[in-house]
Amino acid sequence: MQEPSFEEAVEQILAKDPRYHRDAYLFIREALDHTQKMIARLPKKSEVRHVSGQELLKGIREYALQHFGPMTLTVLEEWGVRRCEDFGEIVFGMVEVRLLAKTEKDSRDDFKCGYEFPEAFRKPFLPSGKVPAPAPAAKPA
Repeated sequence: MQEPSFEEAVEQILAKDPRYHRDAYLFIREALDHTQKMIARLPKKSEVRHVSGQELLKGIREYALQHFGPMTLTVLEEWGVRRCEDFGEIVFGMVEVRLLAKTEKDSRDDFKCGYEFPEAFRKPFLPSGKVPAPAPAAKPA
């Protein structure tokens, strides 16, 4: 029996769990590739190896900011992704249909407490050193 294509596997996932847009699955696959390349560039890290949940979260953030810039948060929200745990759900959905592999140490909990989305995806584009001015006080009538 032939392994299902990426698209067929994503269709299987979406049939069971329609919470996330199909583009989120392609994004995770691309972000994983980016993360593996990022790790391979580190000194003494020339081979492709398994990526931990925390490493993947870092790679996802970097890849998303590079590709979507200030629209990152909007794109992720459109896909139904609002917190790091959602990335974990997507990854483990892909593991269940054998698009990705995991080790015995990997779990959905690896994606908890990664980062807050506004801090990770909005703050890099806010002007630095600018503090919003306080609202003017209402004048008595």
